[in-house]
Amino acid sequence: MPSDPTPTVAVACVTQDRHEDVLTLVAALRAQTVPVASLCLVDAGREAVPRDALEEAVGGRFELHHVRSLANLGGAGGFSLAILTALATGADRVWLMDDDAHPEQPDCLEILLEEAARRELAVVSPLIVAPQDHTALAFSYRLDGRLTHARSDLEPLGFLPGYATFFNGALVAEDVFFRVGLPDLKLFLRGDEVDFLIRLRRSGLPFGTTTLAAVAHPPGWAEEHVVIPGRLKVVVPETAFKRAHFFRNRGWTTWRYKRPVQLAADLVGYPLYYLRRRDVRGLASWAGRYVGGMRGRGFGGPR
Repeated sequence: MPSDPTPTVAVACVTQDRHEDVLTLVAALRAQTVPVASLCLVDAGREAVPRDALEEAVGGRFELHHVRSLANLGGAGGFSLAILTALATGADRVWLMDDDAHPEQPDCLEILLEEAARRELAVVSPLIVAPQDHTALAFSYRLDGRLTHARSDLEPLGFLPGYATFFNGALVAEDVFFRVGLPDLKLFLRGDEVDFLIRLRRSGLPFGTTTLAAVAHPPGWAEEHVVIPGRLKVVVPETAFKRAHFFRNRGWTTWRYKRPVQLAADLVGYPLYYLRRRDVRGLASWAGRYVGGMRGRGFGGPR
């Protein structure tokens, strides 16, 4: 019997003033053992990635759709536009990729496609590792109730059902977006991936992470702060702009989707974090943004 044809894969990527990172990503895409059909790049930078440099990097290996966005749509809006562009190419699957991420190995896409077919997954994600140390996870994972950054802790498991990191290498079947929807533009940045994850879980579609493939992405270690060693951490972005969006969006998703465990963890973790630092103003800012998000207030882009 003839084997099923290889799905057509379009890469959806959003970039903002990271020209060298984008060229690194393009080189990694060219090296894949299963070729991608197109790169749909939404460029919201102050200066666009030079078209000639992009075309030279692509080298005719796949189609290039370079969409210039003069408005900063945020991560949520940018990825929505990139996803729609990818779907418009007729792709069977959309490979979501951040501009400063890139597949670790040439067979990354091949493994993701094989895992999706073998396990009948609507979405399959790779592990996310730190580019400076591929043995370390870029973001912590809770395993048996404890947090870990060790890739070696997850690799023996083979597959992590119900878990995915979307905008850093997730391979998504095109019909998922028609059932789950696009990233919510209202969330702008920081938290839109959590909202998408919750909606995907509620859809009942099968998804998960394979430990056989990895994408390298700058780690979030500087933003992770341990409150109870091995048990509880809080994420505090490094800039006031990111903190404002993150705390608001976290409050909104926690309240909208009625996540009591997350709410309890936040009500313990963040006050402990700020009070240990005697940062009353920081605590007040967190509380104001968080409660504002719960009430649906403070949304809107940078304008």
